[in-house]
Order: sequence, then structure tokens, then C-alpha cells
Amino acid sequence: MKQKNTYIEHRHTEAQTGPEENVICGRNAVLELIRSGRSVDKLFIKQNEIEGSLIVIVAEAKAHGIPIVEVKREKLDEMAMGVMHQGVIAMAAAKEYVDIDDIFKIAEDRGEKPFIVIADSINDPHNLGAIIRNCDGAGVHGLIIPKRRSAGLTAITSRSSAGAIEHLAIAKVSNISSTINDLKKRGVWVVGCEADGQQYDTIDYDMPLAIVLGSEGNGISELVTKNCDFIASIPMMGKVNSLNVSCASAVVLFEAAKSRRIKN
Repeated sequence: MKQKNTYIEHRHTEAQTGPEENVICGRNAVLELIRSGRSVDKLFIKQNEIEGSLIVIVAEAKAHGIPIVEVKREKLDEMAMGVMHQGVIAMAAAKEYVDIDDIFKIAEDRGEKPFIVIADSINDPHNLGAIIRNCDGAGVHGLIIPKRRSAGLTAITSRSSAGAIEHLAIAKVSNISSTINDLKKRGVWVVGCEADGQQYDTIDYDMPLAIVLGSEGNGISELVTKNCDFIASIPMMGKVNSLNVSCASAVVLFEAAKSRRIKN
């Protein structure tokens, strides 16, 4: 008996088998997902075996600007957790992305100066979820993440945000450096969180603001760092030289929130 494609749309529990709710397996299901216009973070294709209907799927993904990753069959099997994947798996976003203009509109509607966070290649969905939770708590108007080399809005990200993902506007862009330059043209000042900078609590954050957080391993990229107006650093008094990125984001974001609240 031929097994049907499976479009997974159920809640994950420890007792159940099968992939996360936003993991879509099978050629027909993935193709229909892409054509539906729903946000897709990544498409995973079996390495060196793009043939038949996979050619059509890849073409559709490219037309929609969806990143395509070729992986070994073992990786697809692990992601599918027993569901037939036919050499292709899509990661659908847990919520729809917005445009950067929408983030500015949120700030305008609140009568506030823009307060934006840029996540430069955060790879761990748990960290991204925690950052989203921090953004919501600190009154951030929106989060910007890159289309490639970043965790997406997966079910894990959603759970790690403790529900905050539903309340925060999140935009996805092709190039972080270009986006920063566009923000600066709109009057936004950019603060990068990195080592060897100005002590984070000596900066006046009461301005149209974007705070940049770097990846877990490499921090902010060199090009992005050069585009920042300020570099904010958290002094460390112990043996380790840095905080986890989600912890560091909480320290800086709530300091910025305090600064902006006092001035207003």
C-alpha cells in the first residue's frame, strides 16, 4: 500500500510520534505548502538526488525566495521521525512575517521612537525564542532576522518564547548589512552588542534605536559591526568572557527600555 504525503498540523507531545507541527513532509504536501503562500523558512532536499517532481519543487522554492538546503537522507529521516518524506521536507514558519514598514507603523501608533532588535545569525531556536520573549517584555516594536544562516520561527522557537512570538512583529530580510543602512537612512541609530565596546549602561538609548545581537559562536559579523553607530559591552567579572546571547539581550534591552522610559 502506497503511503500518502503527510501535512503535519498537530501539537507535539512527548507521547506522540512524528515530526514537529511545522515540519511538512512529502512532495505533494511541500509543493502545495509553497504554492499556498504561507511563510516557509527553509526547504531541505536529499543531497544529489534532485529529480522528477523535486525539480518542480525546487523551482517553486527559488521563485518564492525560500532557502534550499541539501542534506543526507539520515538528516531527513531524523527530521521526519518515521513519516515518509520522499526526499523533501519544508520548515513552515510558526507565524507570518511582517515588512519593516509594519514595525515602524507599530512605533508610530504607540507614539514612540522606533525600538528594533536585529538578530545577526542566531542559530539556536531556543535562544531565538528567549530573545523574542525579552523583546516583548522590553517593549520592542519588532525583530529583524536574516533569511539565511539563522534559526527560523519554528515550533521550538515558539515554545521557547513562552507565547511572546504571537505578540511581536518579526521581519525576515535577505541582507542584514543592507537593512541596517536602510534603517540609518530612516533616522535609526544602531547599537551592536559586542566585546571591547562602550559599557552598555553608559549609552543613551532614548533615540530611534536598533540593537544588534550576534550569533552564539562568532558574535556580530565584521561588516555589520562596521555599520553600527555604537558598540555596547557588558563588563564581565568572572572567569567566562561573555554571556549567552539571550541573557545578554535581556541585560541590554531592559537597560534600553529603562533609559527610554525615564526620558519620556
